[in-house]
Amino acid sequence: MVLATQNPIEQEGTYALPEAQLDRFIFKIKVDYPSLEDEIKIIASHHERKGEKPQSRINPILDVASLEDYKSKTQSVLVEEKIIKYIAEVVSKTRNHPHLYLGGSPRASIAILNTAKAFAAINGRDFVIPEDVKKSLNPVLNHRIILTPEREMEGMTTENVIEMIVQSVEVPR
Repeated sequence: MVLATQNPIEQEGTYALPEAQLDRFIFKIKVDYPSLEDEIKIIASHHERKGEKPQSRINPILDVASLEDYKSKTQSVLVEEKIIKYIAEVVSKTRNHPHLYLGGSPRASIAILNTAKAFAAINGRDFVIPEDVKKSLNPVLNHRIILTPEREMEGMTTENVIEMIVQSVEVPR
């Protein structure tokens, strides 16, 4: 498993990853600054540690066998053909959308499928519903699709385009 962070400032001397490498990350999660209340908790927690390393407070919640069991259960979540078609239609529309320079790859489709299955399992279901797919779209696609320079200069975001595409694809019943 690889986790990476990107700070939008102080990028001198760093380079964006090529699209083919970005495509291998399942999610891009945008994290805003914490709320005032959360920042107070962060500061207080740091103060209470009195120099103790934060890693020393981390306790395992899963062992390898449990993780493998969850993975197996997630892989066995049922996905109807109409949900698979829905995923394919959404990703296909990214490839010829006028606001996009680059659309999603088949790897994006597979990531949406796997993520939707995980969301279903987390919610106690053994089957995927369209809402699981919709919940997967932004974190899976927002680093895999690239806006045209014109749309980027206008302030459009990948999330805007994903929403346009979702609105244009019929949700399976």
